[in-house]
Amino acid sequence: MLESGRTIRLGMLTPSSNSVLEPMTARMLAGQDAVTAHFSRVRVTQIGLSAVALGQFAQEPMLAAADLLADARVASILWNGTAGAWLGFDNDVALAAAVTERTGVPASTSALAFRDLFRRRGIERIGLVTPYTGDVQARIQANWRSGGFDCSAERHLGLSENFEFALAGATEIAGMVRAVAAEGAQAAAIVCTNLAGGAAGAALEAELGIPVYDSVAVSLWKAIDLAGARTEAIIGWGEVFATA
Repeated sequence: MLESGRTIRLGMLTPSSNSVLEPMTARMLAGQDAVTAHFSRVRVTQIGLSAVALGQFAQEPMLAAADLLADARVASILWNGTAGAWLGFDNDVALAAAVTERTGVPASTSALAFRDLFRRRGIERIGLVTPYTGDVQARIQANWRSGGFDCSAERHLGLSENFEFALAGATEIAGMVRAVAAEGAQAAAIVCTNLAGGAAGAALEAELGIPVYDSVAVSLWKAIDLAGARTEAIIGWGEVFATA
């Protein structure tokens, strides 16, 4: 993955009530001794479209958390949360630019990572799998449609408490992925970094014959990409890491 003797540190801004992305990222990086992931939290507990819920994603707390990551001389900073999916890509473009301006570190977000991956792989019909409520899901569909992605195939759990997302079982998540695949999606996108879909991604790809892109994996792919490294050495976690 890296030149001999070089180590890269990846910075991740993490929703405070998230309990999936840190251990899942560590599992994905197991055996990659030259890559380390480092986390800084911002308070996020509820997902919804109310003013209070949307206010959790204001820039300033994220910039303060990014400052702390920059102290560790990370090579990239990812907002490892999918709020940009319903706030819109433009919101996350502005956030990433603000993080880079503040810290001098290349930055992106989970939502932008999905967009970049879809464009790079030529994917337009996406099966959208989330834990969110119907109104949040509809907002994601509208935002992604405006970006050129058809998410008419979708399944969601109807939940709003971020902590509860991590309690969804592997069988339930896999069932949603199978359902969107059956509706003709070119790829399934598990959109939520607190939904534990990453571990089953490779097996579902083999079963269904389409890529299964988990948010934690996609965010890690983008963080490594921004750091100027390649990802093919990460094996067993799905097609996302297979090519640049």
